[in-house]
Amino acid sequence: MVRLRGFGTGEHLAAEADSVAVIGLGRFGSALALELMASDTDVLGVDTDEDLVQRMNGRLTHVVRADSTQEETLRELSLPDFERVVVAIGTDLEASILTASLLLDFGVPNIWAKAVSDAHGAILQRLGVHNVVYPEADMGKRIAHRVRGNLQDFVELGDDFAAVRTRPPADLVGRTVAEAATRDNRGVTITAIKRPDGGWHHCTTDSVIGADDLLLVTGPTRKAERFASGR
Repeated sequence: MVRLRGFGTGEHLAAEADSVAVIGLGRFGSALALELMASDTDVLGVDTDEDLVQRMNGRLTHVVRADSTQEETLRELSLPDFERVVVAIGTDLEASILTASLLLDFGVPNIWAKAVSDAHGAILQRLGVHNVVYPEADMGKRIAHRVRGNLQDFVELGDDFAAVRTRPPADLVGRTVAEAATRDNRGVTITAIKRPDGGWHHCTTDSVIGADDLLLVTGPTRKAERFASGR
């Protein structure tokens, strides 16, 4: 355990398996930290900006104003004991790289780091950071796929494979999943259906596709996009 300085003084933080440290509380780091809190995950937030720390005070399990490029500071915050740490620093590349390097030296088993450019990401990967993410680029790609077709959501699952949420093409309305035969005819699989008055459920071959339904479809990216566009 460690006694935290700054906001939360007098409390103790146990770096348990389900705790996450988020270093950098800008837009990305704050959104991520709050989403983790909403999922009942304890979060330690760290930033050098007093205004950001004050804004997150009371919204995270603990929030601390501290310089993450200082080894002793990270040790005092018990960062070596965390199993999962997110380096969400985007405006100061040197701080991002130094922080990630220290966490790697500590042997933190699961480090996520935000990259703001290909060069930044390449350096983080060469250091050995386990998960490098490009939130702005990833969101741009996701929105671009939605703009191009009738997609309500798009998630790339890997190289040339995606899951999309979309309305059904007009020619499939009123047909069962078996009759639609989308895997044979269009190269995609309808995995779940959401009715207008209900939640998502796994579809069967007998599930009838309604005009107001939402479909969860998986398959090669281009084929999934063509399906969503009604082709």
